[in-house]
Amino acid sequence: MANLGVPKNTIAVIQKYGFLFQKKYGQNFLIDSHVLEKIIAAARITKEDFVLEIGPGIGTMTQYLAERARAVTAVEIDKNLIPILGETLAEYDNVTVLNEDILKIDIMELAGRYNEGRPIKVVANLPYYITTPIIMGLLESRVPLDSITVMVQKEVAQRMQGKPGTEEYGALSLAVQYYAEPEIVANVPPNCFIPRPNVGSAVIRLTKHKEAPVRVADAELMFRIIRASFNQRRKTLQNSINNAPELPFSKEQVARTLEAMGLPPLARGEALSLEEFAGLSERLCLEATSESVKGT
Repeated sequence: MANLGVPKNTIAVIQKYGFLFQKKYGQNFLIDSHVLEKIIAAARITKEDFVLEIGPGIGTMTQYLAERARAVTAVEIDKNLIPILGETLAEYDNVTVLNEDILKIDIMELAGRYNEGRPIKVVANLPYYITTPIIMGLLESRVPLDSITVMVQKEVAQRMQGKPGTEEYGALSLAVQYYAEPEIVANVPPNCFIPRPNVGSAVIRLTKHKEAPVRVADAELMFRIIRASFNQRRKTLQNSINNAPELPFSKEQVARTLEAMGLPPLARGEALSLEEFAGLSERLCLEATSESVKGT
């Protein structure tokens, strides 16, 4: 089969099958072999690896993955692409194509079946409208992961890699960085795709932490505090946390905790690092417990 990283070959396949791009699936096929090589290099694929590919399209990146990995499972939601994949991947006996929704499939079972439960590598050119649910679903699950190397909207990649005090920094930055080390490895202009998207793209690698970089008694509470802190970005932490109906902390409790941590009383969420949010969460818990004990 011809290399689909060459634009004319992709166009020939699309025309042969009369394929129509589905807006609801956010389909933009990559047609730049240099970018494909960068993705494969960033994912550090070896002959020992089992790779889960999300949204293979017509199989462009799947071909590159199949030549370097031990085994590839490609999950494609669009049933119209399945016969095309049957042709473009016919010569690869190490590829399995599943016509499924990645948000509903049992990835733990796949890792067990194809990789004996060892950490898998995920590679994808993700539909931009469901980038965050897919990535956070993978990170928050108990699926054994080595890394996730994905093409996403450039703005989203910058947010994942965002640092305290920057415009990009927010709840997504903290959530991703709690689970993984993010690194943007390439910026990709719109002309590298068919059809051309309206925004720039970026390839980001998320290398899963072996252990979380912070230890908290209640990670769920920490993330509720983080989300509340960025819900109204310009508000102080005192107001943001006090206004969140799902959090039981008063402005006074937040103020005392910030003071105890050596942070300014009017601090905003965008100024705090992950470590500081962990400390805030732990101290607020202790503060609330202590007040509850005093009240009994």
